[in-house]
Amino acid sequence: MTRIAYVNGRYLRHAEACIHVEDRGYQFADGVYEVCEVRHGMIVDLTRHLDRLGRSLSEIRIDWPMHRPALARVIREVLRRNRVRNGLFYLQVTRGVARRDHVFPAPGTRPSIVVTAKNVDPAVIAAKNAKGIKAITAPDNRWDRVDIKTVGLLPNALARQQAREAGAQEAIYVDAKGIVKEGAATNVWMVDQDGTLLTRPAAHGILRGITRTTLMDVAKTLGIPLREEEFTVERMLGAREVFITAATSICFPVVEIDGRTIANGHPGSVSQKIREAFFDIAEKTSIW
Repeated sequence: MTRIAYVNGRYLRHAEACIHVEDRGYQFADGVYEVCEVRHGMIVDLTRHLDRLGRSLSEIRIDWPMHRPALARVIREVLRRNRVRNGLFYLQVTRGVARRDHVFPAPGTRPSIVVTAKNVDPAVIAAKNAKGIKAITAPDNRWDRVDIKTVGLLPNALARQQAREAGAQEAIYVDAKGIVKEGAATNVWMVDQDGTLLTRPAAHGILRGITRTTLMDVAKTLGIPLREEEFTVERMLGAREVFITAATSICFPVVEIDGRTIANGHPGSVSQKIREAFFDIAEKTSIW
């Protein structure tokens, strides 16, 4: 089946989709994005993803590329045209096309928008969940505004590459004081020896992940003790469980960090319970 992309008002064959060479997203990483899961033909947490998109656009002073309801219709149409039942969509908005200059272009410059979608085999995700993944730690060398979901992801890409070369699947950022921040593309959680679920407060130098927010709802529903609290690498290494969350994976258990085994080296029960309950509790929007 031919993949279809949406680019600035047109539905195009994925292989033929393109943007202008002077699009500011291409030249300056001047844009923001969202990634959202689709499961069983339902978009997961669409409202919260669009809310965060609006915040990111506001923070860097880009207008919405179209009215929000119209954007939701475009997203659903891209998913339908790509026949996505289990997978994700990617949405990117940039400041648009203008003569290269560091300052913003003239008022009225139209933002650029791209929406793509793809299928993901649920069996692949299930296999990773059953086995768990490995991670490394890395010093956080990003800019301070990581709360904005910007397309400027070079530090994240370098960290992920470092993880891959070390035989791991994620890099966990650590600040200068040895405090865990977040993954290169995920939020990080641990279960302490008392069974309390911990994650770093969203107000302190991390992206407010949509899956993170919904997972907090899930934990409360399941009666799992939860605190937003900073924790060190050493405390994380001694945890009963560590796992990461993102829209692309929901919840992956981490069984090894920097070559050290977490607990018994197997996925724990808390992450399993949360993963099983997540879809039932999350908001679901039909693509039809």
